[in-house]
Amino acid sequence: MTFIKTTEQDSHYNHLERMTVNELLTNINKEDQTVALAVQKAIPQIEKLTEQIVNKLKSGGRLFYIGAGTSGRLGIVDASECPPTFGVSQDLVIGLIAGGDLAIRKAVEFAEDSTTQGWEDLKIHNINQKDVVIGIAASGTTPYVIGALQKCNEKKIVTGCITCNHNSPLSKIAQLPIEVIVGSEFVTGSSRMKAGTAQKLVLNMISTTTMIQLGKVKGNKMMDMQLSNNKLVDRGIKMIMDELNIPEKEAKILLDKYKNVRSAIEQYSNGRT
Repeated sequence: MTFIKTTEQDSHYNHLERMTVNELLTNINKEDQTVALAVQKAIPQIEKLTEQIVNKLKSGGRLFYIGAGTSGRLGIVDASECPPTFGVSQDLVIGLIAGGDLAIRKAVEFAEDSTTQGWEDLKIHNINQKDVVIGIAASGTTPYVIGALQKCNEKKIVTGCITCNHNSPLSKIAQLPIEVIVGSEFVTGSSRMKAGTAQKLVLNMISTTTMIQLGKVKGNKMMDMQLSNNKLVDRGIKMIMDELNIPEKEAKILLDKYKNVRSAIEQYSNGRT
């Protein structure tokens, strides 16, 4: 079967430069509305990969995202949000991008074309068989990502991927591929748009589901969040008030003492104040 990149196909729209601001916004939004439905179709694939991640992390493993350009940045965003949201170690979910930290803000020329650097970047973190590596590439052809996953497979490390093309080279390499087929972009080939949105949605699903399965959420609340600003402190106080049915002043005293919502609730419940 010939591999055709739907992410590179011509946009369904033409003469964009002639459209009004309202027409541009409306048509972009119309395309964006198709993304969630494309993700829905991929839920069985997302489920298989997420189950593997949960099992590995429960056994002391880590989750790695590896990508280039927009895909790499999205992985880094998701990884960086896990510690403050769920109170986990900075080393539990790790995002890697072709070109290193510089590439988070600026494009690094030809960084994604290396077939060996991805594995070298993983080795810095002592990657091993306890871990899971997800390659992120809208095109499914990024050498940096494919090379990394190939090496992981050789080393018996669980691999997954998130791509927006069917039957891509990356999908064939990953043990547990996720393919979200969003079709052509509003601006032809601009995969930061629908493809990027799809990848962000899938990453949200994977990390949030994993953290819930690891016990980092109670009811529907982020019990282990880091209290890194006044908004989160206020949220923590309200969570304690609701959970223990106590007044605000008492909840604030508990949070000031234990510095963590879960600890405050558990200590109070155990008769310690």
